[in-house]
Amino acid sequence: MSPKIKKAFTIGTIIAVILFGCWFFFRFYFVFGEGVKAGEINYFVHKGYVFKTYEGKMIQSGFRSQAAGTIQSYEFSFSVTDKQVADSLMRCSGKEVELHYNEYLGTLPWRGVNKFVVDKIVSVKNR
Repeated sequence: MSPKIKKAFTIGTIIAVILFGCWFFFRFYFVFGEGVKAGEINYFVHKGYVFKTYEGKMIQSGFRSQAAGTIQSYEFSFSVTDKQVADSLMRCSGKEVELHYNEYLGTLPWRGVNKFVVDKIVSVKNR
């Protein structure tokens, strides 16, 4: 190979690696959105075969249904990466909670199976 081809190949490889790194960061680590959701913790578990993750579901009530005069409930599925937050949520089953979450564009096995990752508990109220 000539030196010009080697140099072009090296520059092309470096550009490809940088582009892949940017895509990977944007897809899996860029926080696409964040917010707060309120509802009652339906269940919260620690599960997984290789990567043990904390997964939960919260029931939000009071949303309007398409039919007049009825109420529809909504289920919010989420993952938790912080063990302290997870331990607190384990004790909140059946309580009204407000959770702050980050939304990602993709999931990672060690972060959980959901794109929504709860990072803190805003408030807890007994029903």
